[in-house]
Amino acid sequence: MAADMSASPPPAGRAPSWLTVPDGRDGRAYVMSEELELAVKVALATGRPLLLRGDPGSGKSSLAAYIARERGWRYYEYVVTSRSHAQDLLWTFDSIRRLADAQLRRDLDDHQYVEPGVLWWAFARQSAFRRGAPVEAKIRPAAEPHAEVNDTRSADHAVVLIDEIDKADPDLPNGLLVPLGSNQFQVTETGTSIKIQAPAYGNTQDSSHLIVVTTNEERELPRAFLRRCVVLWLEHPDAKQLVAIARQHFEVYEEGMSDDDELLAKELADAVVGMRKDRTREAIRWPSTAEFLDALRACRRLHITVADGGWNELRNMVLIKPQRPD
Repeated sequence: MAADMSASPPPAGRAPSWLTVPDGRDGRAYVMSEELELAVKVALATGRPLLLRGDPGSGKSSLAAYIARERGWRYYEYVVTSRSHAQDLLWTFDSIRRLADAQLRRDLDDHQYVEPGVLWWAFARQSAFRRGAPVEAKIRPAAEPHAEVNDTRSADHAVVLIDEIDKADPDLPNGLLVPLGSNQFQVTETGTSIKIQAPAYGNTQDSSHLIVVTTNEERELPRAFLRRCVVLWLEHPDAKQLVAIARQHFEVYEEGMSDDDELLAKELADAVVGMRKDRTREAIRWPSTAEFLDALRACRRLHITVADGGWNELRNMVLIKPQRPD
């Protein structure tokens, strides 16, 4: 049967959010396993970072925003690159702007050139607004990340995502051992000591913040860092879990899942799991959960099923993504 390549229009007055932000980390849709729920509880009970290991596309980076939304906690994120340093997560100092102001012989307050990092915002939000300056000092307030969302959430609790820590060299995780272990650090340029603020009320037995660290295993992490984390390996979802994930995404971002959508999701989930077995034998990467959702959405809007002639082409484009032939 030939595939109908004409896309169905979205419901009147509603454009599916995935069309404009397919990888939006808004925390609205996530399916947690019992093991993952336990790992979060253990991390909060011990005050240790939760290190999520696993292949790309296994759902590691999406967890933090979901936990923050579900608990009503503030959310911050930092995506690590090869140029990242541990201090970037604590603070940065604009020495170039300070030098320019010094040449103009302006009255200088070094606090003005401090930009708080995500861990500072999580540990001590009010201090971060003031850039570590005394309350009485006249300082331009720092701009809080995700301010519009965080203004409506708990002032006492926060979730921080440190994404793809394996992109950096070992100096970065090693440089975070003391700040994450002691919940404090000192800003070198101003001498300000930053300490975590105790919650004003609520449960004080668990940690007031959750640090979620992800790695794609591209580089081995220092053993000292691993010893100080709660560690969980996230497996790729099986067929049943893929359907559950699809069902939640359709409920959150669209008008829900019809019986036909459910059947299509099951067919695609079975196909993806089968592809994983084949690609394991060939030592090629597995299709990710995000790619499964992309395939499902494309099939749904283009009226393609796994029995159609268009399926092989779509599968290659979205799931297999072949490289240049030899």
